[in-house]
Amino acid sequence: MSSTTNPPTHHTSTIGAIGAPSRRNTELALLVFAVAVPVFAYANVGLAISNHVPAGLLEYGLGLGLMAGVAHLAVRKFAPYADPLLLPLATLLNGLGLVVIWRLDQSKLLQSLPHFAPAATRQLLYSALGIAMFAAVLIFLKDHRVLQRYTYISMFGALVLLLLPLVPGLGANIYGAKIWINIPGLGSLQPGEFAKIVLAVFFAGYLMVKRDALALASRRFMGLYLPRGRDLGPILVVWAMSILILVFETDLGTSLLFFGLFVIMLYVATERTSWIVFGLLMSAVGAVGVASFEPHVKSRVESWLDPMKEFTLSRQGVVGHSEQLQQALWAFGSGGTLGTGLGQGHSDLIRFAANSDFILATFGEELGLAGIMAILLIYGLIVERGVRTALAARDPFGKLLAVGLSGAFALQVFVVAGGVMGLIPLTGMTMPFVAYGGSSVLANWALIGILIRISDTARRPAPTPATNPDAEMTQVVRPS
Repeated sequence: MSSTTNPPTHHTSTIGAIGAPSRRNTELALLVFAVAVPVFAYANVGLAISNHVPAGLLEYGLGLGLMAGVAHLAVRKFAPYADPLLLPLATLLNGLGLVVIWRLDQSKLLQSLPHFAPAATRQLLYSALGIAMFAAVLIFLKDHRVLQRYTYISMFGALVLLLLPLVPGLGANIYGAKIWINIPGLGSLQPGEFAKIVLAVFFAGYLMVKRDALALASRRFMGLYLPRGRDLGPILVVWAMSILILVFETDLGTSLLFFGLFVIMLYVATERTSWIVFGLLMSAVGAVGVASFEPHVKSRVESWLDPMKEFTLSRQGVVGHSEQLQQALWAFGSGGTLGTGLGQGHSDLIRFAANSDFILATFGEELGLAGIMAILLIYGLIVERGVRTALAARDPFGKLLAVGLSGAFALQVFVVAGGVMGLIPLTGMTMPFVAYGGSSVLANWALIGILIRISDTARRPAPTPATNPDAEMTQVVRPS
């Protein structure tokens, strides 16, 4: 007697994974556009400054195109099903940043400064190293779930990176912030840029295991679920560490990024709004407390509250601390809606920070409100694609890691743009991809590489019995 059995069915949580196209040709077409726009902008700057096409236009176009091509080949080979937008968006921002940095290098005012050195060539080198870092992530990180094994090692590594600037003889105090280390022969390095990635790995691994305990609530008060006392431990520890960073390194940006990243990932893991409320309250209490007694943080808060007050003092011969913020606000105002045009602004009056902390003011003056909105939209698209990757990820660790990396990227854009525009006090961080700085470029290209690796795993077609006899076994042993 024969019996009939139904064939086993296989389910996957991947959104649109079955039969999904690789979209690599779409990525290539977008990369051509992402290279063409900065090359056109480069020519525009040269025509505005000297009435002729700059001599280095061909070298710049070939250099940016070569870097984009190498990155595309790495994705096509090692992550063929990855998101097709992440790489072109990052390339476009990197290319525009190189153009504006070169534009500022042509300023006679900046060239007259005592320690002036052309930054565009070095930034191009940093960008090439960033692409190499991006490719290395795709080549050596075959599966993002491997990072889960190093959860607590990541915590230790993040602490080391955050504490390095406090080591005597190694750390450097630059313009009041102790967030740099000096490396002989290589210059200065900002470890906090890399710490945000390592922290995201630790938080993802930790919250994946502890999320059920953290989601429990003892009672409900005013519509909020209040966490149990013993579950407040993790957030109290992270809050204390962020305050210590603010006190000893006087770096508001890293402190906000560190604590904000943990609160975002905690909310996503537990789906409890109460954690967001507690996080905002604790960050506000800590920031107000430190700003009341730490001189550097206090001066930045005062400059933020009334930047024009110190302009009046400077006219009376008193040196102030908010001249850069004043110049940035005037640059945004003079740009208007459509801007003065590339190469025709005066944001070089911001002086030494024009190509790093305040480079967004140059975009605001020369491209206007429309240009700034376009730049912020590109950043928003990167964050959106990161969140979409988290939604499509097949495993909880990948979901949390993608959300953490996207949240860290979004927070950095917010604290930098908010500081330059006067929304929040100034921080010592740099705008991802567009500002001058090797640490930022390397770290953010590595961040994009990890997101692309997660998206490749999420979008890869699931194996079926027809194409893979071992598909059933693959479904069984796949980590959850």
